[in-house]
Amino acid sequence: MPTGYQHMVVDYYVAKLRKAKELRQAELKEIKTAQQALAYQQKIKAAVEKAFGPWPETVPLNLRVTGIKQFDGWHLEKLLFESRPGFLVSALLYVPEAAKAGKVPGVLATCGHSMEGKACPTYQGFAQRLVKNGFMVLAYDPIHQGERDQYALLKKQGVTEFPGLCGAHNFMGRQLELLGDSFASWRVWDGRVALSVLLGRPEVDASQVGVTGNSGGGTLSEWLWACEPRLTMAAPSCHLTTLLGDLENELPRDAEQYPRGILGAGLELADLMIVRAPQPAIMLGQKFDFFERRGFIEAYEDLKAFYEVLGASAKFEMFLGPTTHGYSIHNQEAMVDFFCRQTGRKAQQVEVTPLAEDQIQVCPDGNVLMAGSVSISDLIQQQARELAAKRPPLDKVALQKKLEELLQMPQRCGVPHFRIPRACVYQIADQQEVWARYAVETEEPGIRAIVHKNVRQPGCVNTLDVERDVCLYLPDVASDWDLTGNAYVRQLASSREIYSIDPRGMGESRPEDDPKNDEQAFFAVYGMDYMMHGYGSMLQESYLGRRVFDVLRVIDLLTAEGAEKISLHGRGQGAIIATFAALLEKRIDEVFLVDSPVSFQE
Repeated sequence: MPTGYQHMVVDYYVAKLRKAKELRQAELKEIKTAQQALAYQQKIKAAVEKAFGPWPETVPLNLRVTGIKQFDGWHLEKLLFESRPGFLVSALLYVPEAAKAGKVPGVLATCGHSMEGKACPTYQGFAQRLVKNGFMVLAYDPIHQGERDQYALLKKQGVTEFPGLCGAHNFMGRQLELLGDSFASWRVWDGRVALSVLLGRPEVDASQVGVTGNSGGGTLSEWLWACEPRLTMAAPSCHLTTLLGDLENELPRDAEQYPRGILGAGLELADLMIVRAPQPAIMLGQKFDFFERRGFIEAYEDLKAFYEVLGASAKFEMFLGPTTHGYSIHNQEAMVDFFCRQTGRKAQQVEVTPLAEDQIQVCPDGNVLMAGSVSISDLIQQQARELAAKRPPLDKVALQKKLEELLQMPQRCGVPHFRIPRACVYQIADQQEVWARYAVETEEPGIRAIVHKNVRQPGCVNTLDVERDVCLYLPDVASDWDLTGNAYVRQLASSREIYSIDPRGMGESRPEDDPKNDEQAFFAVYGMDYMMHGYGSMLQESYLGRRVFDVLRVIDLLTAEGAEKISLHGRGQGAIIATFAALLEKRIDEVFLVDSPVSFQE
């Protein structure tokens, strides 16, 4: 059997992150003074601004209260406000009775990945614990959660098939990437506007304002902590670990959990907490969390050492709960106790009673779109059209330069080395076909483009003999799928020798393999291909750009071996790669695109 390459891309990124970890740990060990610590924080601040900014313009909140519910010792206000023009955010404000007598501390509550959003019983629970301890708490629905379901109007029209919660986030994230924007930035901006709503209450003591949340809400707590100087204390739960650990454990994250360029700047997750030292913070985890405790403890050690340099050890703590992923009562009480101590009060253990979703509904129909909000799709489409109207025409040279910049193309040097692994034998209809295989080393450590060729001369599969007139084929996902079953490539192969190229992460090096439905595994909204793209984004390496690079390196090899005319055929994803390769490589004579998207705009 031929040797596969399924771990190739994962190992490539792991090696990069391990090297970055060595450099970062050495840099942290050199920090001995407050001045050195401040310099390190300035580096983080620059990376954070680049990762999440630039921020949109502030718009009028158009804040309105749609209802009030009174309880013993506190009341609940149902709020609607706008974070972008016409883009409604539904929220609940938990107001303690003590606010009538004077200033009270505040907490911004961020929700994790629950479809119920702020109505999730767990999130109601920690908000009630806080309000019963004298805090004013604002809990808001994230995009496409709770009352901000972005498909509500389609569902009303009878459409029934939709991606799940995280799948929808990831689709939105991909669309925003095409605009040069990010879902992480949108989520953080919603939180920053929600914080403005909380601080707009005259009863809130602006010198005592915390942020907390669990899982995806733990992520947003940390992102907001790094981006929002108005926050004075933080308690993210079930999020902090290391990005290297997640990668090694093959653990994908949501679209907003891949901040652009963070790894490329030499940072780790702990740095987005370090940036706010010596402000009070506690990191909360769980002993059996899938955000593994080794990474949690490593992040804690980094933070602890940094706070010690600043002489602020008493302001930083950690708590590791005894259970699995979730904002358990143990973590909630540890958070409440920490916030109480920071605000000069003693935490009280209280009973909580989550309310039914319809009781805390902000909008009459339980959805912001039905209450007149524009959807994220509306805003993305509007922004895309505005960009299209302003896009200047570019000549070929300018277009090539811009594309190289966007695809973050590495330099191509010399002729790549190639290996000749074992040939493949495919059963096609009633006969067997032998295809030679070539592993072209791109000069990036461990990365190879795998090439299949239907060598016509019997027994000549152990050499590379290149014709003057070469036909290249880029499959949608995998050469072996198309070579055995796609009519277009079968027609090509019937009359000539072809070189079918699997760039990194495709074909033989696709990380996931599901014998029952291989295509579904590759395109899974939380799959490995999705995750590799996310790590590329954090490293400031375009994953798509690196695939184009692999194709260009194969062309470098073939032309060095005698190719003079190159025809390039691409299908599906391969058509996108072929389009970019043809624009960047003058030695490609003709291009054929099959099953190709018409445009990114479409």
